[in-house]
Amino acid sequence: MKARNIAWLIVGTVALAIAATMYVRISNAGIMHIDVDAASFPVRGVDISAHNGHVDFERLRDAGVDFVYIKATEGATWRDSLYEHNYRAAINAGLTVGVYHFFRFNVEGWRQSVNILRATRNRRIDLPIAIDVEEWGNPGEYAAEDIISNLRSMVELLRQGGREVIIYTNKNGYYRYIRGHFDDVALWICSFTNPPIRERKRWTLWQHSHIGSIDGIRGNADFNTFNSPALGDFNDYLRSHPGISSINF
Repeated sequence: MKARNIAWLIVGTVALAIAATMYVRISNAGIMHIDVDAASFPVRGVDISAHNGHVDFERLRDAGVDFVYIKATEGATWRDSLYEHNYRAAINAGLTVGVYHFFRFNVEGWRQSVNILRATRNRRIDLPIAIDVEEWGNPGEYAAEDIISNLRSMVELLRQGGREVIIYTNKNGYYRYIRGHFDDVALWICSFTNPPIRERKRWTLWQHSHIGSIDGIRGNADFNTFNSPALGDFNDYLRSHPGISSINF
């Protein structure tokens, strides 16, 4: 093969590789969002962490956001660097506030429960504590039964600590770790299909976008909604959940 032909072959191969990468990114972006019918799901929520940078919660409120979930903790000791600031700012803006904990597969459940209970000690939390259970960002060598056991320990200890619980996960996590094991725990499902899962009455919150755009958050935002066609149902739901733990950790 002549050198010139080899050079063109290399150029062509590189171009195809770049095109394939771009296609994958576009394809992934295409499945990271689904529009929901505002008449069927009028309640709007976002979830944030330090990854989102500075968030203007008053602008979020004015943009029609009804609730915000703020990342608080991860594992046994880690705390989000903007948790305290985001919590105060969201409360001051008059938003309905929840907090979430990223569940680590390699950390005992009881240690993780202590971390989030300490972070929310004597804090007004309007929504159930969310436990984020997903394989992304976690080591892959842990058996499902061990993950379920540690998760069960965390759920039970949070309840003993005076907090209600909701489990956040995607469809793969739901079918692998949650369904049939935590049917008594509320579900926050991440899904880009409508309906998000077959069991319509099973889920409470639905994360339907990773690439939303809204005033108050720079860049992509996670969009969520509540499983009801009536805003009044969401307000009833809030009234039925206690907002503060009486137990100190």
